[in-house]
Order: sequence, then structure tokens, then C-alpha cells
Amino acid sequence: MTKQELAKYIDHTILKADATDAALKKLCAEAREYGFASVCVNPVRVREAKALLEGSGVAVCTVVGFPLGQNTVKVKGFEALEAIENGASEVDYVLNVAKVKDGDWEYIRREMAALTAICHSYDAHVKVIFENCYLTKDEIKRCAEIAKEVKPDFIKTSTGFGTGGATVEDVKLMKDTVGEFVKVKAAGGIRDLATALAMIEAGAERLGCSAGVKLVSEV
Repeated sequence: MTKQELAKYIDHTILKADATDAALKKLCAEAREYGFASVCVNPVRVREAKALLEGSGVAVCTVVGFPLGQNTVKVKGFEALEAIENGASEVDYVLNVAKVKDGDWEYIRREMAALTAICHSYDAHVKVIFENCYLTKDEIKRCAEIAKEVKPDFIKTSTGFGTGGATVEDVKLMKDTVGEFVKVKAAGGIRDLATALAMIEAGAERLGCSAGVKLVSEV
């Protein structure tokens, strides 16, 4: 795999609460230089990121219901819509983990369908963050089965703010469940090339990480 090929897997990410304007400008400059798939920033940074990346071909991704997923469906929908209006073309939303633990699959389906419909109506991609560190393997599989029916663009392992990040085992389970109908994004704890390639081998078609430059430099 070439540097350019690996770069197209990467959502170059900065979601820390204390990320400054200078950090955002550095992130976007690196994304331009290396040709990453997107930059992933908090909603308040979307408009600025869009301006910094104008003409680069790098997408602007943002997060919704982040990082706990405990907002209502209506609020998540509003967040997604505002982000798209501000220039985001990819939205990563956190599903309601508590509803998964309750076994309320109809809620999870309804929420996923609502966010997918909003994003797709504006030609934006939607990624559903499962936050696997809180879920059993059966719960991960059930969420993936719902995604296979609803068809968001991606399902995603983690926020990077939970108790654990992506694992090869979880990526494989998610991809085996959704097949070719939905893509998988691995995120959380991907800090070296070996880990990145293992995630891709397991079925990940996008990687969310803050160490994108390091990964590409290791190729």
C-alpha cells in the first residue's frame, strides 16, 4: 500500500475540547498535504474547516450526539442538519448506547433511520458510532444487523472517548454482519501502521485517528 492509498482511508481527527484555532489550521494543512479522506472536527469548527479546505478535495466530517449519544433523536437531527448547512459532508453520530443496553431495538432503528434520512437528503454521508467498549458481541451484531437494513454509509467502532477503542475482532464482526451493504470505520487507539493495516485487513474501509501523519510516514 502506498502513502497515497493509505491516506484515502484516514479521517484526520481532532476532537479534544481544548483544540485551538492553530491546531485546526495545522490539521487542515496536513490534510491538504497528505490527501486524507477527511478532517473530523467538532461542530463549532465545521465552517472554518470548510474554508481552510476549499478546493482540496478533502471532506469535512463532524460529530453529532458526541461523545455520549444521549441526546434525543430530534436534537441529533438538528445537529446534523446545522453541520451540513455549515459545510460538513460527513456526519458521525453516536447511537443511544443506553437504549442498546435496554434492548430497545426499535428505538435504535428509528434513530438510525432518522439520521440516515436527514444526511442522505443532503447528499451527506452518515456514520453510526456504536461505542463497542460498552457493548457485548451480541449487541454489536444486533446493531450491525439494523444498519444492514437501514443502510447508513458506515458503522463505526468507537468515539475514542470511551473506555476502549477499535479492535480487530470487533471490526471483523461488524463487517461480516453488514457485508457489502455498509462500510466499517475503525476508530480509537489506531496509533501505528501495523494496527492500521490490521484494521483494514479485518474489513475497515475508513480509519479515524489523530495520528494520520505518523501512519502515512511509516509506509
